[in-house]
Amino acid sequence: MMQKEEIMKRIGIVFVVLFGLSMLHAQKPEIKRIEQDISELHRVDYPVFQKGERIEYLVHYGIVDAGKAVIEIKNETHYYGSREALHVVGKGRSVGAFDWVFKVRDTYESFIDAKNIHPYEFKRDVSEGGYEFKQHYKFEHDENKVKTEKGEVKRVPYGIQDMISAFYFARTLDLSKYEKGEIIVLQAFMDGKIEPLKIRYTGRETIKTEAGKFRCLKFEPIVQPGRVFDEPGDLTVYITDDKNRIPVLAKAGILVGSIKMELTNYSQLSHPVALVSK
Repeated sequence: MMQKEEIMKRIGIVFVVLFGLSMLHAQKPEIKRIEQDISELHRVDYPVFQKGERIEYLVHYGIVDAGKAVIEIKNETHYYGSREALHVVGKGRSVGAFDWVFKVRDTYESFIDAKNIHPYEFKRDVSEGGYEFKQHYKFEHDENKVKTEKGEVKRVPYGIQDMISAFYFARTLDLSKYEKGEIIVLQAFMDGKIEPLKIRYTGRETIKTEAGKFRCLKFEPIVQPGRVFDEPGDLTVYITDDKNRIPVLAKAGILVGSIKMELTNYSQLSHPVALVSK
């Protein structure tokens, strides 16, 4: 039988996949090469999201409701210098019986450049089963550096993402430029270092959730085997096949049953959603 801690770890990764896709450790990242990779990503030429957008999810372990997650763009105005920034907040929490045995209260915040979609500031407040920590990063893109809550200064490439901004930047990618089976690589500053976020496009599928039935694009975040999942393909994410590109379903295989993060509600989307039926 899988241990409770391992189950909760995998549920935690499904929470994180909503906010930061997935991760595979980088080896001595080269700043110039990463900046070139970032510049070569294809992006759409229309606004994908707007202030007030709110997306809600329910996390299931088998047939049991294990947690809830909400990510929203606050209806606020912020500036960093002369640049307007969006304030994005993501929250995840355990519910029901899981809340008794392994209480989760996670909050993620990012202030993201409204045009270029890269972060100015990132905050993370984690409380999981008694384990607690906080992170606070301040990005200075013109100087290619990030300051951490520990007073450290790290060198980073221009356009580097955080866990939240990576989610929104990924939604601006022009997926018509990518072939089935192709791997898309983003770069994020996570846990004090640069991490590549790798996702493989694997096709189209229609997915049914509590919020309805949606036409979707299917992706496999590439997760390092042995860290949390047994195989690279143990995690699958479906996003709407429309201009919004919101995640509809994230699911992870485990030894017994499965873990799923399922869309339950959404509001203030910028474009018509690829809804087949309610």
